[in-house]
Amino acid sequence: MLAVAVTKPNQVEVVDVPKPEPGPHEARIKTEAACLCNMTDRKLIEGHFPGVENYPLLLGHETVGIVEAVGEKVRSFKIGDRVVGGLLLNTPIGYSSGWGGFSEYTLAGDYLAMLEDNAANAENGWLEVFEIMCVVPKTISVEDAVMLCTWREVYGAFEDFHLQSGDNILIYGAGPVGLSFVKFARLLGLGEICIVDRHAEKRQKALEMGATSAFSPGSPELQTFFEKQQRSLEAVIDAVGTEDIINAGLPLVKMGGSICVYGVIDTPNIRLDKHLAPYNFNLFIHQWPTRSRERAAQEPLVAWIEAGKLSYKEFLSAEFPIQKIVEGLEYVKANKPIKTLFRF
Repeated sequence: MLAVAVTKPNQVEVVDVPKPEPGPHEARIKTEAACLCNMTDRKLIEGHFPGVENYPLLLGHETVGIVEAVGEKVRSFKIGDRVVGGLLLNTPIGYSSGWGGFSEYTLAGDYLAMLEDNAANAENGWLEVFEIMCVVPKTISVEDAVMLCTWREVYGAFEDFHLQSGDNILIYGAGPVGLSFVKFARLLGLGEICIVDRHAEKRQKALEMGATSAFSPGSPELQTFFEKQQRSLEAVIDAVGTEDIINAGLPLVKMGGSICVYGVIDTPNIRLDKHLAPYNFNLFIHQWPTRSRERAAQEPLVAWIEAGKLSYKEFLSAEFPIQKIVEGLEYVKANKPIKTLFRF
């Protein structure tokens, strides 16, 4: 079957690997579409993802597809179901897993059946990832279904970060994660929603999605905003993952406010300029989603999609067949689209 491999850092190829066979608690998924994760996939391609050193690896984790076969102990999936989150965690000989979702076929673990059968143990591995491999209704499009991979994580982060209706927030980064924070903040009734990004078209997109103001980094307007907002924000959200952004947010949050980091931080150590912060503040580092919250997020997100309040059309800005993954990655590097979809 076709799969996408990073053979060594910064070298991506389409390869042929054996079709996976589902285990007793697994379903085999025929992939329909997958999205590039601007953070994780990029770091895996470039060789910067913390803890991942073994190449070649099979890439991708934002996937949706149709159940083709099921193991004898599977109860949550049936043939013909559409499932989000299929991966290849146990990869063919010669490859390690960069989660393996950019493959013609993937596997989804039946988390609930594993719990019921007392098979949810270390020998079966990756249990927390199985928790978010879920059936999605066919009332929503394939494109909306694959966007759930991003949207569920961000929606879950609202609870992890304790964000509430009426909160005033500043978001750094108007990529798919930052824009999802904007969209959901508006739908959930937050107050002032401000965003910082260096790309004018992404700042405009944020305003269209509900941001109340948008700034370019280092601009006089942003400096004026900083001066006016000293100790006034409930949260500053870093959707990029850098030490500089964390420290820039410290003077802005009120007593008991929060600095919320969403994403993988490259550096092993973070220097915190605590003297810039209020006496009491929270620091949340959300490098990996809380899986139970991510799973629970699917129902309200599907309701928004079905009600016409949330659509992939605001996020997907480029599309390629998976066979043209190299061309697609070159396009992403040159044009910085919000979200890129690959069809199988």
